[in-house]
Amino acid sequence: MLAIIDTHTDPYWNLAAEEYLLERFDQPVFRLWRNAPAVIVGRNQNALAEINRAYAESHGIAVVRRLSGGGAVYHDLGNVNYTFLDACSRNESSAEMFRRFTAPVISALAKLGVDARLEGRNDLTIDGCKFSGNAIYVSNGRMMHHGTMLYDTSLDVLGRVLSTDTSKFSGRAVNSRRSRVTNILPHLAEPMDAAGFMDFIWQEIAGQAERYDYSQEDIEAIGQLADRRYRTEGWNYAAGPAYSFSKTARFGCGTLTLTAKIEKGTVEDLAISGDWFFTRDTGEFCEAMRGCPATKEKIAERASQLPFGEYFNGITLEELCSLFII
Repeated sequence: MLAIIDTHTDPYWNLAAEEYLLERFDQPVFRLWRNAPAVIVGRNQNALAEINRAYAESHGIAVVRRLSGGGAVYHDLGNVNYTFLDACSRNESSAEMFRRFTAPVISALAKLGVDARLEGRNDLTIDGCKFSGNAIYVSNGRMMHHGTMLYDTSLDVLGRVLSTDTSKFSGRAVNSRRSRVTNILPHLAEPMDAAGFMDFIWQEIAGQAERYDYSQEDIEAIGQLADRRYRTEGWNYAAGPAYSFSKTARFGCGTLTLTAKIEKGTVEDLAISGDWFFTRDTGEFCEAMRGCPATKEKIAERASQLPFGEYFNGITLEELCSLFII
């Protein structure tokens, strides 16, 4: 088994590294890593429904979509993440995979006097409170199991950034199941910082493995993948399942209610109602926006190419685009 203890804390880079290692390496791999503040959303989730986007943006918290399913999780430098990569076995169920790859973590924590348990399908708990969520992704005969460990994470920020009203959304996206959570640190008899805890887990799980350091080729390829996929709003926000939403706002020249259906990351249907003044049928505008990628940049770009002022007298393009930002 190869073992990697990562010094990168860029969440976009770290998610790209997982995909790169999964697709390019044949050997079993164990990896430990940490992220700067970020929300990591599951592959089949509507990111907008999972986060308080205004809070995330104002506090510099990245939002990154991962390849695997499951719910949204919050990462910061007090959170330690682990990844196992291995060949798939057709005879092994997902439940067996979760048991196999969480067992080393449970065993390591037991040496610190922490009674951690696998509960439900994929959660690790202490005294009934969740400290680790786990997920699995399979591709081309290879599987990736990755999990979080809340060690000394800001639970206040976690609660704020993952707390949002999902009632305005409808669709096939998977909503996260909120659980009572705990950090590992308060359960230790002898405290250590997050870096020290990471070193402890490294020694316990990877002590006998062959350490691997990224080559320059690896670093460049991962960086390119991060730029191509994981840093893009199209992947992080628009790549989820189809969903619909509605938002109302009052501006100086009237009230607008925007209702949209988003499918495959583009505007499938759009309706705008309200009491503003116009000199051109707004239905033409809605029809022209069909097929537009559902990102704020692309919405603004296409809308600016239309006679916007005729559709929305006294309402700015920025104000209209704010209705697309949930």
